[in-house]
Amino acid sequence: QVQLVESGGGSVQVGGSLRLSCAVSRSRYYSCRYDMSWYRQAPGKEREFVSGIDSDGSTSYADSVKGRFTISQDNAKNMLYLQMNSLKPEDTAMYYCKIVCSNGVSWLDYWGLGTQVTVSS
Repeated sequence: QVQLVESGGGSVQVGGSLRLSCAVSRSRYYSCRYDMSWYRQAPGKEREFVSGIDSDGSTSYADSVKGRFTISQDNAKNMLYLQMNSLKPEDTAMYYCKIVCSNGVSWLDYWGLGTQVTVSS
């Protein structure tokens, strides 16, 4: 099986910073792609893409977080990170990491349970 565990969320004031982490573990029967991503979901809204990192290290960001968030990855430790600076109230959401893995039959998206980020003014 594949398991993702997010951490690092919390409550901060506007302008503050947080660093989210995502720990990935998998059984030897699964193969996972190196590209991973962060999503978030605010109350009453759909889950949205925040940032992604490809196997070659290239990164992508939603327009709303460009210049403020930085995604990084440590493949040796099976960790994904999201450094969030200059946080705004609209960044308040549950943050999830996602990876795509295969059990040899099909490729599926795997998600963690999320970590809550709350930004207050």
